[in-house]
Amino acid sequence: MDIVVLYGGLSAERDVSRSSAASVVRALRESGHRVVPMDLFFGWEGEYSDPHELFRMETEDDIFSVPEKEPDLEAVRASRGAGNSPIGENVLEICRAAELVFLALHGEEGENGKLQAWLDIAGIPYTGSGYLGSALAMNKTLTKQLLTAAGIAVPEGITVTRGEEPYPYIGAPCVVKPCSGGSSVGTSIVLREEDYLPALEAAFAFEDHVIVEKFIQGRELTVGVVDGETLPVVEIIPHEGFYDYRNKYQPGLTEELCPAPIDAEATEQVQRIAKQVCEVLMIEAYGRVDFLMDEEGKFWCLEANTLPGMTPTSLVPRMAAAQGKDFGELCNEIIAASLKKYQ
Repeated sequence: MDIVVLYGGLSAERDVSRSSAASVVRALRESGHRVVPMDLFFGWEGEYSDPHELFRMETEDDIFSVPEKEPDLEAVRASRGAGNSPIGENVLEICRAAELVFLALHGEEGENGKLQAWLDIAGIPYTGSGYLGSALAMNKTLTKQLLTAAGIAVPEGITVTRGEEPYPYIGAPCVVKPCSGGSSVGTSIVLREEDYLPALEAAFAFEDHVIVEKFIQGRELTVGVVDGETLPVVEIIPHEGFYDYRNKYQPGLTEELCPAPIDAEATEQVQRIAKQVCEVLMIEAYGRVDFLMDEEGKFWCLEANTLPGMTPTSLVPRMAAAQGKDFGELCNEIIAASLKKYQ
């Protein structure tokens, strides 16, 4: 197939996306697909007479490792030099020339449904969930409301808006995180009341709405779902602190046990809940659902990811490998599952 791999953009997870894209491009080419990688924000800056020609070009595979800190997005914007649109030059034309767009984007415009709606209007098929499922899962306030209504346990919490006076406080310990962020960017665990306002400000640096949840002591688990079937459960054990941006993407800082060392009954239960979460949030093709299992064995759903990471340290590829599937097989399964939206 002729496939555009869209990555980058203007999300705080831009660098994670670049790493995901490098892995996806390499795997798709090894599977025989003709691939054009393209940064959503910068677009295609070179010359061409026919966009179809780009899929026949010989280009080297990229290798990109995620730095320890999230990117300076103001510097990224300034480097393009013209226009404020989150979508770069020639993106639409080249995507229309493809048979499929593989979304290797994370966060913001890549995962909140806006890009999916834009592609839908243009009649361009793409991987992952549609615009509605993307929007529902991206907004943690909506996610919590929908899951609670469906009888799925979520941590007790509130949504705090920038400028409220005074800011509501649910007590320590609590977790503070942006309402629509990912990769733990802007997330803090507050153990003392005096650390609450600084944690809010850290989250408000990314958006105007922040989730504050009661902290739950427990084991961190995650479950991938591809084409309606669950993958093996992973337990995540950071060597220090919590599963933050650095621990997620720097090799060797986190132990990931797959399959997770929990009994068969617990495995079946959390996998069943993960499938239910995807149904409630209208997640299509593939996704990943994150949980905490408390000391009594109860599962608390933290969030769902509609475009989970595909980097060398990412969890869904790890789950697939535990089933004996290589990265290329996983990518092709995602493509096949995504194309069902258009049948």
